[in-house]
Amino acid sequence: MQNLIWDPHYETMQREELEQLQLERLQATLNRAYKNVTCYRNKFNESGIVPEDVSSLSDLAGLPFTTKDDLRLNYPYGMFAVPLREIVRIHSSSGTTGKPTVVGYTRHDLKTWSNLVARFMTAAGVTHDDVVQIAFGYGMFTGAFGLHYGSEAIGAAVIPMSSGNTEKQIMIMQDYRTTALVCTPSYAITIAEKMEKIGIDPKTLQLKVGLFGGEPWSESMRREIESRLMICATDNYGLSEVLGPGVAGECPCKNGMHIAEDMFIPEIIDPETCQVLPPGNTGELVLTSLGKEALPVIRYRTRDITALDYSKCGCGRTLARMKKTMGRTDDMLIIKGVNVFPSQIEEVLVAVEGCKPHYQVVVSRKAGMDTLEVQIEVTENIFFDEMKKQKAFLEMLEKRIVSVLGVGVAVKLVEPNTISRHVGKAERVIINS
Repeated sequence: MQNLIWDPHYETMQREELEQLQLERLQATLNRAYKNVTCYRNKFNESGIVPEDVSSLSDLAGLPFTTKDDLRLNYPYGMFAVPLREIVRIHSSSGTTGKPTVVGYTRHDLKTWSNLVARFMTAAGVTHDDVVQIAFGYGMFTGAFGLHYGSEAIGAAVIPMSSGNTEKQIMIMQDYRTTALVCTPSYAITIAEKMEKIGIDPKTLQLKVGLFGGEPWSESMRREIESRLMICATDNYGLSEVLGPGVAGECPCKNGMHIAEDMFIPEIIDPETCQVLPPGNTGELVLTSLGKEALPVIRYRTRDITALDYSKCGCGRTLARMKKTMGRTDDMLIIKGVNVFPSQIEEVLVAVEGCKPHYQVVVSRKAGMDTLEVQIEVTENIFFDEMKKQKAFLEMLEKRIVSVLGVGVAVKLVEPNTISRHVGKAERVIINS
C-alpha cells in the first residue's frame, strides 16, 4: 500500500521542535481555560496554580485531572470556553447513566477535526479517488461525522449510509463501487457473514480498506476481517470529550496508532496512584488538548488502558504511537460500538417483581463478535410457573434490558443463590475471550 502523509510538516516533525510547539500551545490552552471556564479556574485555584506556573512540559504532571464527571456536573455548556454564539456544532454522549456529556465545536474546531481525521484516513490509504461508505450511526455520536468530514477534506466521495440494513449495505458496496468501509470491527464481521450467506464473493467488490473504531478489537479479529472481506483493516482512536475520531490512527506498519501530538499531549498514568509512568509502561491514557477552542480539556482521564511507543516508525512519521486499548479502568463495556454499564441492568431489575438483585453479565466472543448474556437470579415461584408464563417473563425482561442498553442481549434465568457472592465489590462482569 502506498504510504501517503496528509500533513508532513506536523506528522514528521522532529521531537525537539514538536515539544516546543506543544509547550506554546499548552500555555495558550491553559490561559484560555483559566480565563473562560469556571471549573478549570476553580481547580487551578484549589491547587494553588496559575497558568504562568507552567514553563515546561514536565510541569503538566502537576496539574489537576479532568474527568467525565466534570463534564456532567457542568452540563450542558459549563465547560465551553467560548460563547454559545461561536458554537457551530454540538454532540453528546447517550446519557444512559444520567446526564450526557456535551461537547461543542467552533468553525475552527471543525476544520481541525477534519484535518486530523484526514491524517489517519490518508495513512490507511484513502485518497481523493476513493468512495467511502460510512456505516456508523449518524446522530449525536461523533464517529460518523468525524469520518465524513475527513473523507471530504481528502476529496473522496462519501456515502453517508449510516448503520444497519446489512443487505442494503452490501448492495450499495456493489452498485456504488465502494472502496473504503467505515464501521465498527464487529459490524464488519456481520457484513462478511451476510455476504457469505447470500453468496457474494468479496473479490467481486472494489473494497480495499476498512477504517474500524468505536470498540476494542484484537489482532486475530483484524486477520479475520482482512481474510473474509479481502481488505486492509486499520484501527483508529478517539473520544468525544477530547475531539472524536482523529486523536490517533494506524499507518501501513500497523504497529500502533500515531497520536496527533501537535494537537494532544498524551500521558500514561498508574490508575491507582495517578503517577505518570515512563514511556513503554502500560497504564491509563490521559490526554490534554492543544488548540481546541470550544472545549479545551486538560489532563482528561480517558479510562482506556494502553502504552506509548516513541521509537522510530517505518512509515516516516515521528509521532508517538499508542497500542491498541486493552480495556478500561471503569466498569464500562463496549458491545458492538455501544457503551454498556452493568448498573443500567440493575436499574431494570429493581423495577421487575420476581427478580433478585443478583446478576452477572457474561461477554463472549463468538466468530469475532461480542455477545452479551445476562444471568439473573429470580424467585423460586418463577420456575414453578408454567412454561408459557416463564417464557413471557423472560421475553419481557429481554425487551426491557435491550430498550435501556440499546444492544441485543440474551437473558438466562437462574435459581436463587446460583450466582457467587463476594466480600466487597460484586463480580458483575465475566469476559470469555
